[in-house]
Amino acid sequence: MKIKKGDTVIIQCGKDKGKSGKVTRSLVKSAKIIIAGLNVQKKHAKPTKKNARGGIIDIHAPIDVSNVMIICPRCSKTTRVSYKITEKAKLRICKKCHEALDQ
Repeated sequence: MKIKKGDTVIIQCGKDKGKSGKVTRSLVKSAKIIIAGLNVQKKHAKPTKKNARGGIIDIHAPIDVSNVMIICPRCSKTTRVSYKITEKAKLRICKKCHEALDQ
């Protein structure tokens, strides 16, 4: 997957279109990511031992990777990701400024 935890992304479609945030979790098998503060949904919860009061709680729902674009930390533009293989590692590269996305 081309987007990892800690990347800054912008949402391309849906109710949060145009908003950006940081990836908090990536679900590789289902090709989805969870972004902090975005794609929040309400859930009605019954009282349990953990949540004694119950009520309506906010849940960060996963969003498909195809619906977001990564923002390059160097040039601050939305970009696609290419790869460069070196002797030590496989680096993710910004298609616009040709700088490494990994720190």
